[in-house]
Amino acid sequence: MQAILVGFMGSGKTTIGSLLAQQLRTQHYDLDDLIVQQAGRSITEIFAQSGEEYFRHLEQQTLSQALTNKGILSTGGGTPTIAPNAAVLKASSTPVIWLTAKDQTILERVTQDQSRPLVNDLDQNSLLQLKQKRETLYAAVADLTITTDYLTPLQIVQKIQEWLPN
Repeated sequence: MQAILVGFMGSGKTTIGSLLAQQLRTQHYDLDDLIVQQAGRSITEIFAQSGEEYFRHLEQQTLSQALTNKGILSTGGGTPTIAPNAAVLKASSTPVIWLTAKDQTILERVTQDQSRPLVNDLDQNSLLQLKQKRETLYAAVADLTITTDYLTPLQIVQKIQEWLPN
């Protein structure tokens, strides 16, 4: 991998990962999509039928496999919150970039998205508490932090490109 993107849901990991991969002329991998391919069912179905613990097990396996690929990896919002995943991310020589945004920005981006199991299960206050709880975990694995609120996706990608080693 050339870069790994982490951050809370709605921070822009998939959008930025895809655009960054285009700019670098490489492949973009979305960890959640890889999990769906491996499991043969949606994230929502995995959570509903098998629970979060099973999902996190699949996520850990898929993360380790994905890191052997060349390209850009967008992780799920909870990926670095699981100790084995955080250890894999920290031990990787691939730069980890934390995309962050203000609470209001996150709420605007995710509250209407029914495909996110945690959005369906939590009220806004609980969602923001979860975001706050996870921030120290994102910071612990990140090599670079970018606040996305007032930047266009292209500006974010440019910042990453300027920072990444050639």
